[in-house]
Amino acid sequence: MFTDQDRKSIYKVIFSRRDVRRGFLPKSISKQTLSKILKAAHHAGSVGFMQPWNFIVIDNPRIKCEVKDIFIHENQKAAGNYRGGRKKLYESMKLEGILEAPVNIAVTCDHSRGGKHVLGRNTIRETDMFSTCCAIQNLWLAARAEEIGVGWVSILDPEKVKKLLRIPKSVSLVAYLCLGYVRKFDSKPMLETKGWRSRLPLEQVMLHNGWKNGHK
Repeated sequence: MFTDQDRKSIYKVIFSRRDVRRGFLPKSISKQTLSKILKAAHHAGSVGFMQPWNFIVIDNPRIKCEVKDIFIHENQKAAGNYRGGRKKLYESMKLEGILEAPVNIAVTCDHSRGGKHVLGRNTIRETDMFSTCCAIQNLWLAARAEEIGVGWVSILDPEKVKKLLRIPKSVSLVAYLCLGYVRKFDSKPMLETKGWRSRLPLEQVMLHNGWKNGHK
């Protein structure tokens, strides 16, 4: 049974979650707190209870520097997708906190976890990846509840990161996350405050009994 205050707390955490890329403090995350966050991630729902995730905790400065180099290379390539003011805006934004965050976590998906035949995965094979994303969201919300910021660094070459972290070829890298205490949590997502994109109205993305003609 959840109280009214419990429900309010759940929604508060959800609506105050942010993708943090700047303002990380040098304060370390205790083993106990990190364990609590990873335990929350490990308790995510997964199709067939396959639990396909692994969490590689990275605090080695040398490894973080090599990941940062991979980001710099890919970020330069990504900047080429834009022109004019849009490119200037892109280049002005800080899109990672790899070195500043005390802890980085690589989240992987082991496609063989649970064996060849996983209950509920016979038709939609990608459900192992979807399940891993559920674990990432659990991690993110638990971290926010602990006043710890999380940033998802997606501007990376996954194969280069896999090689650096010695991840087997059969295992997918799903997310590379930066974790740390921060100076403050923004009231709105950074991309919204910077004018990159706005949150779509719920009415624009909610449909009933099927897809409406002309819906975008």
